[in-house]
Amino acid sequence: MSVPRQLRTHQRQLAGVVAAIASGATEARDILAAVTPGGGKSLLPVIAAARLMQAGLIRRICWVVPRDSLRQQAEEAFADLGWRAALEHRIGLRAAENAPDPCRGLDGYVTTYQGIAAAPALHLAEFRRHPTLLVVDEMHHLPALPEIDPVASRGASRAASRAASRGASRAASGAAEDGAEDDPAGAWSRALLPLLECAAVRLLLSGTLERADGRGILWLPYREGSKARTREVDLDAPGWAVVGYSRAQALAERAVLPVTFGALDGEASWRSEEGQEVGPHRLSGFHPDETTRPALFTALRTGFAEALLRQAFLTTRALRSRRRRERGLSPSAAAPGLGKLLVVAPDQATARYYLSVLRGWVPPEQAEASVGLATSDCPGSPQLLAAFRLRPEPSILVTVAMAYEGLDVPEVAVVAALTHIRSRPWLEQMVARATRIDPHAGPYEAQRAVVFHPDDPLFGRFRLRMETEQGTLARQPRARVTGGVLPLWLRERLPPREGITPLTSNALTLRFRTLAPGPELALKRPEREPGQGDMFEPPSVAERRLRGRIGEMVASQAVEDDAMQQGPHGGAGGPGLYHRYNAILKRVMGNKARAQMTLMELEASIGWLERNRLSDHLHLVADDPRYAWTARKRREWRPPRSQGVQGTEKRPDGRRRSS
Repeated sequence: MSVPRQLRTHQRQLAGVVAAIASGATEARDILAAVTPGGGKSLLPVIAAARLMQAGLIRRICWVVPRDSLRQQAEEAFADLGWRAALEHRIGLRAAENAPDPCRGLDGYVTTYQGIAAAPALHLAEFRRHPTLLVVDEMHHLPALPEIDPVASRGASRAASRAASRGASRAASGAAEDGAEDDPAGAWSRALLPLLECAAVRLLLSGTLERADGRGILWLPYREGSKARTREVDLDAPGWAVVGYSRAQALAERAVLPVTFGALDGEASWRSEEGQEVGPHRLSGFHPDETTRPALFTALRTGFAEALLRQAFLTTRALRSRRRRERGLSPSAAAPGLGKLLVVAPDQATARYYLSVLRGWVPPEQAEASVGLATSDCPGSPQLLAAFRLRPEPSILVTVAMAYEGLDVPEVAVVAALTHIRSRPWLEQMVARATRIDPHAGPYEAQRAVVFHPDDPLFGRFRLRMETEQGTLARQPRARVTGGVLPLWLRERLPPREGITPLTSNALTLRFRTLAPGPELALKRPEREPGQGDMFEPPSVAERRLRGRIGEMVASQAVEDDAMQQGPHGGAGGPGLYHRYNAILKRVMGNKARAQMTLMELEASIGWLERNRLSDHLHLVADDPRYAWTARKRREWRPPRSQGVQGTEKRPDGRRRSS
């Protein structure tokens, strides 16, 4: 497989590493690709899988993603027609549930952390059956486990002993203990560890090499850091290959967009737990641990939030109007490349409030189609996220917390950061939603990411760290903090105490600042992949379409036959005919239900139905007590002559024969 010239620097690096593994020039079997958030990582597994499968080192691919909404994006990466031609591969992956045979005749499958944790034995059996390339997306979600990480083990032991000696509550100790039993991320790590150990080759992807809680990341090699009580990823560990691409390189190659931050300052007042009214206090105050957090908590739920939301809304509307004029489109025309707004809310209740505010600013006839809400308690969130990704409308999406991580929507040009979270990895993921280049939005110079956020010192600290920090240090968490005070990493993720009652807030000053690229990161991190062109239909979508087509064909035959053959007591027809015909088709196809069929088997079923009538194969269910009586009655029954044409009678298949 030749390396296409259109690959970015980091993609060519990965192609070189994989070629060395395939040729036996290196014994490395672990590849770490540290991808700066928003850069796009979906082409890297395609490059690795194509070369390794061609060399015969793997026969299957398993791609694990953090959320269900990202599974189809992974399918699409392998279905991209341009890259299939450029990389000379014919590999297909499907979004799999926890059902037997997850590949269904294809070369691999995509699943989630939750899926692995729910059925670890099923996935482990697949890995033992075939040499597999394991791709773990957003690896930083997986904390190191005490049983394999000495640092995490020491931290857990100290936390447990101190909690026991001081009689601390389970909730408080759980925040400090590594590997707590009720920790969902710890459960993911335990379920994925056997797969990591069994995989033939491992490709680990991440947008950041640190966790918000300071714990290490599962499977990564560490060494002592240059500062006390720190450790860093060991880039020279034996058996490892590291691929990277810094933000400075990405900007120099025009692989990502520069970011302009719109910082809105304001004042807020609230009532403390003791019932005392506090404030007004400036968001940009210099006491982040005393007043900024409660002020931010209040601002996100009162008038300040509407002011910031309004700025983001107007900026998006102006951008879309300008691009419409440049392309000669009517004011109400929907087209790709006009720009979209992503609103990140602090919680689900506030997200619903933001949704109502935004829809009030849109003409009533467009409100529902233009502004959508995607949260975990909304049944249609996956479909809405897909529409936000792939269609011109909705142009505004309101979401919560990390629902945006990995969301690949190049059209997002404006982000309203109305979240209290100030952890660097979380904020980097959010900002990166707007840094992708939109192939439909004109030249690179005409595009820019705009992020509106409260002008608090905590966000300013993140912005400074984003420009300058190395990005490879992993703090060792404190097992317990004296005085009952939560550690900083936990305080960064939690809102103020429930006793705080928001009163009022207002916006004051809006300042813009463009993020400058910082120095070269110690670890290079990939950024950008070429825009997707035409694609094959993703396998999981094709499966749903074919299953639906089969259902329609079975139902059509059942309706036709039932209309022509109303047997005695309704035994020849009735509502059960559709199910009997389904049972016949299942037996024809080797006792395999539609839900378990591969793409080729589904296509074969359609071909068989196009050439055959199910009513001619009733004998296949004659031994089934559920259908035996009705099958016998259908074979024996003949309609009266008056129902047919003189001298003929109808057969069960609808054709006529001479009497």
